Amino acid sequence: MASLKKYDHDGMLSGFSDEEVAVLEHEWLIWARAEQLPPPGDWTTWLLMGGRGSGKTRAGAEWVRSLATGHSLIAKTPTAGSGSFPEQNGVHSPVSPIALVGETLSQARAVMVEGPAGILNIGHPDLRPRFDRSRNLLTWKNGAQAFLMSASEPEGFRGPQFAAAWCDEVAKWPNSEAAWDMLQFSLRLGRRPRQMATTTPRPTALIRRLLAEDTTVTTRMRTSDNAENLAESFLTSIVSRYHGTSLGRQELEGELIEDLPGALWNRKTLEDCRTEQDMEIQRVLVAVDPSVSSTRNSDACGIVVAARTRTGALVISDETLKPVPPLRWAQRVVDVYHHFAADAVVAEVNQGGDLVSSLISQVDPCVPVIKVRATRSKWVRAEPVAALYERGMVMHRPGLEKLEDEMCVFGPDGLAGGASPDRVDALVWALTMLLLNDSAPRIRNV
Repeated sequence: MASLKKYDHDGMLSGFSDEEVAVLEHEWLIWARAEQLPPPGDWTTWLLMGGRGSGKTRAGAEWVRSLATGHSLIAKTPTAGSGSFPEQNGVHSPVSPIALVGETLSQARAVMVEGPAGILNIGHPDLRPRFDRSRNLLTWKNGAQAFLMSASEPEGFRGPQFAAAWCDEVAKWPNSEAAWDMLQFSLRLGRRPRQMATTTPRPTALIRRLLAEDTTVTTRMRTSDNAENLAESFLTSIVSRYHGTSLGRQELEGELIEDLPGALWNRKTLEDCRTEQDMEIQRVLVAVDPSVSSTRNSDACGIVVAARTRTGALVISDETLKPVPPLRWAQRVVDVYHHFAADAVVAEVNQGGDLVSSLISQVDPCVPVIKVRATRSKWVRAEPVAALYERGMVMHRPGLEKLEDEMCVFGPDGLAGGASPDRVDALVWALTMLLLNDSAPRIRNV
């Protein structure tokens, strides 16, 4: 039915009644691109990786709707005057209950359910489900149900059981493998439990694992594939700006970018340096790469916590903030300093000068600030730190995915995927002070 796009729609629709035209307006098989429809075969996981705005959410919402209403997304050509489009797509028993898993419950509601392409905004209005916000529950007229779940709370999957699941932005999930594993135990109802995972690709352990599984079918989509449904300003400003960059290949082309050629860090090195073992800590620093403005296009404020150990250093936490007013990030820095019982704050003062230490002092005058000033390029400053990783002297706590992503796309131009490497900057300052410039150990266990 997608082939109808090749014909003159007005001419084709002239043979149908007003009622049939109303049905056609909401018939996904006519408007969907081929890659937005479920792939054939006996798969367990449909992994749909696509660029921003490529139509992933709509594909996921329509798949859930087809399961809940019992109408298969099997392409068949309509006949004028038939009067029964949905039934011609193929009918199956409604699949229920269905898990709708987002990074958080609020994101699941905002994107998967209530968003422009969410379940409540697709299909004929008379056939849409009822949403009980207090119970995070969708109910269709035939009794089929879908429950919103949070990937941030893997233990929440203990108890419930489902016949299918739609998982959105799985590459962003915190503790993604734990959440995914717990979900698998709950997919135990019906004849053929299946799951769909929609995401902008990132080379996380879970994504690589799904790609390697025989029961996974992978579909890829590009932002440009959905150009007719995107704002012209987005296409001209964002798409043109990042076209050809590693960030653009990932966020727009839907490519899985493993490593940036020539980058100082690679995925394997960072995976090998992760540890949950207790370590004897000698000194803890909170490093800050400050932002001096809070506009939408401003740099983030990089905040990284690291410690010196007997064998090297341990990167403990990434507390980086999106652009916020200076006093806000100063408050966060002080909070992080106290939370991790740090010894000092290391702050780059190239942009803010004494403003940085002044802001932190306003929040808490007792917090010691070590001011550092960059005299060499970001890449040159990072090279000796990268060498520490090659020597096995730096370990990472789990949960530093965003920092590690930035490290792997940090290039000689001093940018990370076309953007300022705020997390990397903070990391470099912390490890430089701990292992290359600092002394005076203070032993403590964390």
